[in-house]
Amino acid sequence: MARILGYIAASLDGRIVSGDGSLEWLYKYDDMNLAEHDYRVFLKRIRTIVMGRGTYDFIANEQSPWAYSDQRVIVVTSRPLGNPKGPLEVRTDIDALISELRASDDGDVWMLGGGQLQMAFIERGALDEIEIYVIPEILGSGQPLFPLTGFRASPTLLSAKAIDKGCVRLHYKM
Repeated sequence: MARILGYIAASLDGRIVSGDGSLEWLYKYDDMNLAEHDYRVFLKRIRTIVMGRGTYDFIANEQSPWAYSDQRVIVVTSRPLGNPKGPLEVRTDIDALISELRASDDGDVWMLGGGQLQMAFIERGALDEIEIYVIPEILGSGQPLFPLTGFRASPTLLSAKAIDKGCVRLHYKM
C-alpha cells in the first residue's frame, strides 16, 4: 500500500504563498542545506505526485521546464486543463482517488502544494505523514498552510530539527 506524504514549506506565520501570490520569500532560501531532507532526495522516492488545480496553474505558469517527468502526476480539478505543461492525469473525485492511491504498491505519493487539497486528504484520514519546513519569514498575509475548515486533529510529532538559516523541520505522523 502506498504511503501518502506531505512535504511543504511554510512561513513562521503559517503561510505557504505570500499575499501577492508569490513564492519569492521562499526562493531566497534555495541554497539552504537540507542534507538528507533535501527536496531532490525526497523526490527520488516518490512515484506519484498529486496536486490541486491552483498548484498546477502556478507550476504551469513558471518559465522552468516540467520537473516531474519521472513521476506519475495527477491533478485534482473539475475544470479542463487545456494544453497541459507535462504528462499528467486528471481526477475529480477525491474519495475515488484516495482508494486508487491506497491500492497502488509502486511507491510513495506526494501531496504537492496547497493546503486545501492536503486538508481534504487529512479530513479523510488519507495523509500518512507530513514534513513541514518552517522558514523564518513573517509574511503577514497569504495562503495558509492549513485552511480553517473546522476539522480537528492531533498529529504525532516524529521529529523536530533545526536545519540551516533558521529553518526548522517538523515531521508528523497524521
